[in-house]
Amino acid sequence: MTKTIGVVTSGGDAPGMNAAIRAVTRVGHSMGLQVLGFERGWDGLLSNCYKKLTPRSVGGIIQLGGTILHTLRCPTFEQPGGVETGAETLRQNNIDALVVIGGDGSFRGALALSKKSDALMIGIPATIDNDVYGTDETIGFDTAVNTAVESIDKIRDTAISHERIFIVEVMGRKRGFLALEVGMCVGAEVILIPENPMRLEDICGIMNDNAKKGKRAGIIVAAEGFGNSSEIAQEIQRQTEFEVRLSILGYSQRGGSPTARSRLLASLFAERAVELVCEGKSNLAVGLERGVVTHFDLEKAANNRKHLDLRLLKVAEMLSI
Repeated sequence: MTKTIGVVTSGGDAPGMNAAIRAVTRVGHSMGLQVLGFERGWDGLLSNCYKKLTPRSVGGIIQLGGTILHTLRCPTFEQPGGVETGAETLRQNNIDALVVIGGDGSFRGALALSKKSDALMIGIPATIDNDVYGTDETIGFDTAVNTAVESIDKIRDTAISHERIFIVEVMGRKRGFLALEVGMCVGAEVILIPENPMRLEDICGIMNDNAKKGKRAGIIVAAEGFGNSSEIAQEIQRQTEFEVRLSILGYSQRGGSPTARSRLLASLFAERAVELVCEGKSNLAVGLERGVVTHFDLEKAANNRKHLDLRLLKVAEMLSI
């Protein structure tokens, strides 16, 4: 029977991480387990920095954004000797299993650690990018979408009042899951994502066509990974009759109180993760498939690219006429 489990939040923070920490701790304690929280991501394993987590110490955090364990990028963990040091930390603290809360980069770290440690490894997907293979949704994605939608709804009021085009840049350096869902939800005239290259002439053509139809304002939602939003704004203004403004939402999308949806997923994913630990399972990740909480191979989650349904772009285009 596993007696001590560790939990770590790694990579970029996502709303709902605290809810997951809380659930891992309370479900673990209800099953007679001790829970240790390693601080500042993988750096906590390198420095052996942790704190004991109890049902009382995680009280009042379900509504908090960010992570009480903190997180940071830790390139040292990937350097020679880093994984071995992390494995030794787990051994010294008698950690029987480690629950890793984060994205695919965090899962790759867990896989590397599993090759040097006897501890069981279980991943919980938490990232606003929603790009983890194997799960339909990640913790924090719903919150980030709602944060962006709320901001863009307000921006549209100004766009209509001044008859302007606003390019709103949302997060997503490599993938467009966030931009696509946000764009659909705010009724964007154009959605720009890395997976679907568009020429500037085509974007300007849409704006000019809209002007002929009497649309004097518009919203373009752009993932940060699509290209230089400032240059795109300047070029649209040059090639059309519109005034164009750029608004970059930035890190506000990663913070804030998690939505009910993000809290629910965090709680259910964590419960399943602890259950897998108690069953002696390892190198698995939990997630959502067609509305059902399930688990899948950690290596596949870490090393495969999640499919983005580009058909939704056609739906968004029809809705924006």
